[in-house]
Amino acid sequence: MEISKTDAFNPIKQDIKKGKLRFVRNCFPHKGYIWNYGALPQTWEDPTVVHPDTKAAGDNDPLDICEIGEAVGYVGQVKQVKVLGCMALLDEGETDWKIIAIDVNDPLASKLNDIEDVAKVLPGLLRATNEWFRIYKIPDGKPENNFAFSGEAKNKKYATEIIHECYEAWHALIVNDKPAKTDQYEIAVDNLTVANSPYKVDTSAASYQSVPAASPQPAAAIDSSVDKWFYISHHASL
Repeated sequence: MEISKTDAFNPIKQDIKKGKLRFVRNCFPHKGYIWNYGALPQTWEDPTVVHPDTKAAGDNDPLDICEIGEAVGYVGQVKQVKVLGCMALLDEGETDWKIIAIDVNDPLASKLNDIEDVAKVLPGLLRATNEWFRIYKIPDGKPENNFAFSGEAKNKKYATEIIHECYEAWHALIVNDKPAKTDQYEIAVDNLTVANSPYKVDTSAASYQSVPAASPQPAAAIDSSVDKWFYISHHASL
């Protein structure tokens, strides 16, 4: 599931690749995602800005979040989280930050305040996270991903700075009129709530009226290939 940047009001949609529904592969021993995987609203990794530490531009998406609490989330759920750190994935030459966080209501939240606490309280999780992101695209014929900082997870202070940078990039996009960027990257910026945004509209606007009405359907059958295991024999690890 992805936040659609190109559709009006940025709905969450099933990602489609080459006309088919996209599912994450099961790269042994990881079945699906190993945390709740979501995004921070009101953030944008600007593809025109090269980060001085990673030497790569942003990936044109909101900031990704790996929420490491024990409760399995659901699509569209909003969680309040405590930021713990981050990793800098270099995905096909772009900086793709992964914020490590935990639901403030999780039983372990009080014990986790920075990245070193994750290593101590949840041993193996950061190593598994690194491996997961390195290999998850290999079954689709893509090369192993790399990380900046030799795969090291940066601390809470660093992660918070990244969040502020990506918030400022989003703010410049949606509050300061930047049609060149929104057009170039096909970003739908009409919204109902962002104060001082030139793209703020009300419910009578044509863009809002064009949003399709809810039409829930029964869940479709999922092809059995989604459960296939992939065994990756050649990859780097920490």
